[in-house]
Amino acid sequence: MKYYALFSIFAAMTSVGAFAEALDLAAKQSSVTPIPKTEAPHCSNDYADEISSLLPNARELEMRLSSYTFCIRTAATYECPSYGPDGNLRRKKMKVVAHGTGFGYRQQGGETLIITNQHVSDWTAVTDEEHTAQEIPVGCKRVSDSLKIVDDESDTYERDDISLAKVVVDPQLDIAILKSKTQLPVMPWKIGHSANLKVRNVVDVRGFPLGVFKATNAGKVIAVYDHDEYKDWDHNDFVVDALLSPGNSGSPVFAVSCKTGEFELVGVYHAGYTQGSALNVVVGIDQIRDLMTTLKRDSKPRPENLISLDSGARTRLYSLAKKAPEPFFPLGSMTAAVRTRADGTLIYELLNRSFPSRSYPVFVIEDLPSIGGNLFGQFGRVWIGNRQGLKIFNKLKADAETQAQLDKLLDGLRQVSIASFDLNDADKEAATSREKFEKSKRLEKVLRKINDSHSELIQNSLEIAEHHGPQPGDVAVELRALLEPNAGDQKNALPATASASGK
Repeated sequence: MKYYALFSIFAAMTSVGAFAEALDLAAKQSSVTPIPKTEAPHCSNDYADEISSLLPNARELEMRLSSYTFCIRTAATYECPSYGPDGNLRRKKMKVVAHGTGFGYRQQGGETLIITNQHVSDWTAVTDEEHTAQEIPVGCKRVSDSLKIVDDESDTYERDDISLAKVVVDPQLDIAILKSKTQLPVMPWKIGHSANLKVRNVVDVRGFPLGVFKATNAGKVIAVYDHDEYKDWDHNDFVVDALLSPGNSGSPVFAVSCKTGEFELVGVYHAGYTQGSALNVVVGIDQIRDLMTTLKRDSKPRPENLISLDSGARTRLYSLAKKAPEPFFPLGSMTAAVRTRADGTLIYELLNRSFPSRSYPVFVIEDLPSIGGNLFGQFGRVWIGNRQGLKIFNKLKADAETQAQLDKLLDGLRQVSIASFDLNDADKEAATSREKFEKSKRLEKVLRKINDSHSELIQNSLEIAEHHGPQPGDVAVELRALLEPNAGDQKNALPATASASGK
């Protein structure tokens, strides 16, 4: 009852001054120190907690400006191999279209620079379980794509579409800088500091939800830090509760500056939690600022460069593989294996897609010990396999593209096998201390990143295996014949050659 009584007293007061006097009087009577008076309690930090802190002239400017947010249509054509009833290979082409948001931030040389998400601007080169493209089946290869500004997702009049070109793409940030040869409106607001955001700060998001129409959504910052390591991403986000939808990807996210009463760009919306109705993550602008200015990616190492391929890594891998109960490790969406031979050679296998139902390899590659220096090893012989068995393949007689692909395959097998066996070794002691547990978690992330970076490698390698595998009547060998030194088809053996990457 006392809360209703207090409300009646407060409601009877007709001015803030009267309320303050009553509060001071009550404090004196009860010997309680009065609450200090503050100005704009919702704007006491760098950014405001209420959208009402936006000054009228800033609101007016937004009303007068031409829109600097754009609906971006991205389309791609995929070639999907399959077998017909006659057993012949068919290549079917399938098209996909999606819509996202981008916004102009700078004009230079008669062109306009536009920011969006990398996943808005790019379609995966090859589809697999981890890298999908709407309804495109696994194992399809992208053969063409396009980027355009359109009115909305229902816009079918192409003559006024504005073509876009990529300037720089950073998959780890999930950010792409595009350019238009047309001068377009750009945002009038300053670039802020996402590190200065606080929980409960208000944000304003401009975009094209579902690609259907231009919309503005408001929300609050509910967490100032969330490190995103999903798939290829590696950046820091903050979390907002604005109601956003697919199509909002790439939207600018603004906060209201307490100093100027104007908007400041604090991030780019890029993803939502799948089980959260209004939990959305925004790439903090502090990580994007240099990319916007220099138009160059940060020099941080790519996932495949997290493993050093040198003689020390080979010695470690050989020792771990020799004593491992099972030789298997992942490579993209497939399974691979590495076995040791008494002469110091590593035998790599790439197993078929049906493994373990069928256990035959589609590739077997000898990785010979390096002669001197600090190299990991030398490319030895290679066999291509199917249900018929293994057939030696003369790498040096293949075209340059095939040779380069086989070099990439061996390097991929090396990198992922080292990461996998290092993780397995760390797991044995992960329960003994927090430090070793954290080490195991870090190695697991390294393995995942390196493995995910080789999705395109798998599809290209399988195409080689499909064209050069043994046919009925060909001379084939079994894997066990290759695990002894000087075994296999020596007549057709390849001379030891360094891989294209010099490993």
